[in-house]
Amino acid sequence: MRHAKLRHMSPVLEPNPQDSHKKLGLVLGAMLVVTVIISVIASLASP
Repeated sequence: MRHAKLRHMSPVLEPNPQDSHKKLGLVLGAMLVVTVIISVIASLASP
């Protein structure tokens, strides 16, 4: 009964924490790259 309760209490959103951390890192890295590209284009386009 205790094991079933612990199994029920396990996080459903993150079955694989390492994969979600890797996905979060990729998303943050992509956002950073897009921000840098936009800032470079804006600085080049400014007179």
